[in-house]
Amino acid sequence: MFQNLQDKFYLNFVADERWKYLVNGLKTTLTVTFFAVIIGILLGFLVAVVRSTYEKTGKLKILNVFCKIYLTVIRGTPVVVQLLIIYFVVFASVKIDKTFVAILAFGLNSGAYVAEIIRGGIMSIDNGQFEAGRSLGLNYAQTMIYIIFPQVFKNVLPSLGNEFIVLLKETSVAGYIALEDLTKGGDIIRSRTYDAFMPLIAVAIIYLVMVLAFSKLLSILERRLRSNERK
Repeated sequence: MFQNLQDKFYLNFVADERWKYLVNGLKTTLTVTFFAVIIGILLGFLVAVVRSTYEKTGKLKILNVFCKIYLTVIRGTPVVVQLLIIYFVVFASVKIDKTFVAILAFGLNSGAYVAEIIRGGIMSIDNGQFEAGRSLGLNYAQTMIYIIFPQVFKNVLPSLGNEFIVLLKETSVAGYIALEDLTKGGDIIRSRTYDAFMPLIAVAIIYLVMVLAFSKLLSILERRLRSNERK
């Protein structure tokens, strides 16, 4: 049995340097995730500010309508469908890098969820905090920057961390546009060796290790924030 596993390991990963499919796929997955996270944070932050400002002050009404449409469409459709629409419809007549398309699609998708997480954090802050800022002579924008956002960040950090973990795993559908990410790398090996067990288990283990590592970093950051509060 051990010899059989050893032979399968050699066939799937060592022969013809097939391990490179996983390494190159992992690089693509991390690249897509990293830049999609940045887009998601920036877009989600802007949408959350617009929506919370409208709910607090009644201003930015038109922008709020656009934001609600964006949130409804993105949250109401599967990410894989959004990926296919962006690649095969929006950029159908343009020769474009598949990695860029994946970054854009996952970034737009993540932004909708990040927006609601941040908006929920802003709306959870007591109105007395806003009034305290005004009493100190701060305008609405200054109150948000110096008083509200620092509290929001600490409150929504666990939810944001979970969203980024979900995003990392969601990138596994990038193979639908023939992007050679980690999952696609495992699938290529499977198609060459006709053995599904080894490559797919390897892909699952790599994803699990990345999620555990990110969760550990997130827990460390949360502990440091709590220790700073006590000081």
